[in-house]
Amino acid sequence: MRIKILFTLLFVSCFGSLHSQPSIHRLPKLWESLEQDPQLKYGLASLTVLNAASGQTLFARTAHTGMAPASTLKTVTSITAFEVLGQDYRWQTKLSYTGTIKNGVLSGDLIVQGSGDPSLGSSRFEKSKSEALLSRWVSCLKQAGIHTVQGSIIADDSLFGSQSLPAGWVWQDIGNYYGAGYSALNWRENQVSVRFQAGKRPGEAASIESVSPALPAHIRLINEVSTGTAGSGDNVYAFSAPYTHIIYLRGTYASDLTKTIDIANPDPALQCVYELSGSLKKAGVRVSGAATTARALMAAGHKPELSGRQLDVFSSPALSGIIYWFNQKSINLYGESMLLTMAKHEQYAGAAAEFLKDYWYKKAGIDKRVLAIYDGSGLSPENRITAQAMAQILQFAAGKSWYSSFHNSLPVYNGMKLKSGNIKNVLCYAGYHTAKDGTPLIVVAFTNNFNGSVRTLRQKLFGVLDALK
Repeated sequence: MRIKILFTLLFVSCFGSLHSQPSIHRLPKLWESLEQDPQLKYGLASLTVLNAASGQTLFARTAHTGMAPASTLKTVTSITAFEVLGQDYRWQTKLSYTGTIKNGVLSGDLIVQGSGDPSLGSSRFEKSKSEALLSRWVSCLKQAGIHTVQGSIIADDSLFGSQSLPAGWVWQDIGNYYGAGYSALNWRENQVSVRFQAGKRPGEAASIESVSPALPAHIRLINEVSTGTAGSGDNVYAFSAPYTHIIYLRGTYASDLTKTIDIANPDPALQCVYELSGSLKKAGVRVSGAATTARALMAAGHKPELSGRQLDVFSSPALSGIIYWFNQKSINLYGESMLLTMAKHEQYAGAAAEFLKDYWYKKAGIDKRVLAIYDGSGLSPENRITAQAMAQILQFAAGKSWYSSFHNSLPVYNGMKLKSGNIKNVLCYAGYHTAKDGTPLIVVAFTNNFNGSVRTLRQKLFGVLDALK
C-alpha cells in the first residue's frame, strides 16, 4: 500500500512537471509526420525548442547536425553586433579636402571617406537619404566659400580593401539587389532601379524605360529581357560582377507587370561621388576633375592623398535602427557591413566570419566547428550551423539590456516573432514565441534539400509550429 502511494505521488509530480511547460505533446507526432513528408524524402529537417528563460531543451530533433540556415543567420550577426558594437553604435562618413583654398578656389581634391555605413544614401532613414546628404555636402562647400574645385572628387573606399563579396555567393545572385556587395563607402544600399516597358506580345523584347539613379557613362546595361505571358510576374535577373562596366539583364517581364526591378550597383562608392559631382555642378560649384575612387586610383598605380582637412562628419542612424531593417527586410548588405566592422575592418569576409566563430567560442563555449559560416547574412549556400547552436545564441540574447530592440526587429510569421530564411531548397525560421501558459520559447526550425513548392512546405512547417501555441 505504501509503495502504491509513493508511486502515485511520483506520477503526479512528474505529470505536474510536464504540464508546467507549454502544451507541446502534439509536437513529436507532427514533426515525425513532417520528416516523412514526400517533400523531405531526400531532404533533412531540424527543430529545437528551448525555454527562453531557463535554456531548458523542450524538444530537439537533428539538433546537432550542421545545416544551411539561409537568412536566419542574420539573428546571429545581429546579436553579435549588439554585444560587440552596442545598440547606439554609429558609423561616421567624413568629407574633407586636400590642398588649399584661396579666393574660393580649392586647389586639391574633395574626399568622401567611408567607414562602412550600410545605410548611407538609404531612403529608409530621413537624414541618410541621398538627396539630404548631397544637399548637406554641397552646403558644406558653400559655407567654406568654395566655388571651384580644381581637382577630383575621390571616394575613399579603401577601409575594407578591394574584395566586395563574401565567399560562396553565386553568380545568379550577385547582380541582383539582394546580392549587392559591400563597400567601405556604400550608397543607396548599393542598388539601382530599372523600369521596363513590356512588349505587345509574349516573346517580344521588353524595353528599358528608365534607370534610377543615372549610372556613370562608362557603365552599360545590355538588355536581353523579353516579354512574358500575363501573370508570369518578374523573372528578370541581372548578371554582373563588382567594378564591372557591363550589366546584362536577362529573363522575362510579364506583359501586365508595372514593377520596378532593383539590381546591384557594381561600384557604389563611385556612384556616390558621381552624384556629388553632379550636385555640385548643379549648385554652381565648378569641378575640373573626374569623380573616382581610391580603389581605382590604386589599381592604376597611383597613391592618392586621402587625409585632409575636415569639412563635415555625418553619423549614421543608431545600430538598433539599422538592425531593425536588417531583419525586417533581410538586407544582406547590412549584415556584411556589420560583420566587417565588428571584425575591426578585416579586408575580406572570410576573416570576418572567423571572428564570429572565435567570439561565440569564447563567449558561450560553442565549438568553432559548429559555425561553418562564410558571411554575415546567410546568402552563401555553403553556410552551416546547427539548430542547437543558433537556439543557444538566441537564448543568450534573451537576458540582455538590448533584447527588446532585437526582438522588435524580428518579423511576424504564423503569429510568432521569427526571422525567415529562404534560398534554393532551404526554408528556415528562428526566433521567439510566448506560449498560452506564458512560457517564453525559442524556436529554430531548419529544412534543407526539400523538393516542390516553398509555399506548400511553409504551410506544413507552420502546421507543426502551431503545436507551440
